[in-house]
Amino acid sequence: MKLQGKAAIVTGGSRGIGRAIVERFVAEGAAVTVIDRDEPGTPFDGDVAFVRGEVADPALWDRCVARTETAADLPTVLVNNPGALRYPPIDDLEFIDWDRVVAINQTAVMLAMRATIPGMVAAGGGAIVNLSSIWGTVAVPGAAAYHATKAAVRDMTKNAAVTHAATGVRVNSVHPGIIRTPLITMQDAAVRAEVVARTPMGRMGEELDIAHGVVYLASDEARFVTGAELHIDGGYTAR
Repeated sequence: MKLQGKAAIVTGGSRGIGRAIVERFVAEGAAVTVIDRDEPGTPFDGDVAFVRGEVADPALWDRCVARTETAADLPTVLVNNPGALRYPPIDDLEFIDWDRVVAINQTAVMLAMRATIPGMVAAGGGAIVNLSSIWGTVAVPGAAAYHATKAAVRDMTKNAAVTHAATGVRVNSVHPGIIRTPLITMQDAAVRAEVVARTPMGRMGEELDIAHGVVYLASDEARFVTGAELHIDGGYTAR
């Protein structure tokens, strides 16, 4: 098992890509704490604890890390998988929507790393995987807040990787393309079709495609990998 004996925190793990990550982590031997504002639709199997809360709330991270440290081993794996998407361009974007997307997609990632890195350093190392997006590296019209925050996650990842490389803490980002998730299936069909048409493999990916990549980066198989961008996108960003 690739994650045997590891304690992990996964944000946004109640459904979609996050849930697939949690299920793969458990299958690979990890004990997982899920943080999400929404209760999971069905119970998790295996060693999974659930903490309900807003990932952009600093107090939640104080409580969660303290709880994890007392309930299990010090968490040495963190997966930041928050997600908020708004489509308006900059000139049509309400500040309240901008603020919400920044809080969930960007500030929450900073808070999670700030809360968990000291424990990882004390434990002699750890692995952080931040979920960015293809739209953190390339652009399409609109979705200004989403682009800005996912690009920020990309560079925050590199900054943390360089800053903490000597401590044994590895930090990498995953950049999904269009993935068959509940959020994507609720999108306008024309939007989905356009992204699929721009994807060289000509189809959507599956949640497990992302989960397998995250397992690799969290595992000791990736022990010499830090500051990397793993694009799991059917070739979208290779064009």
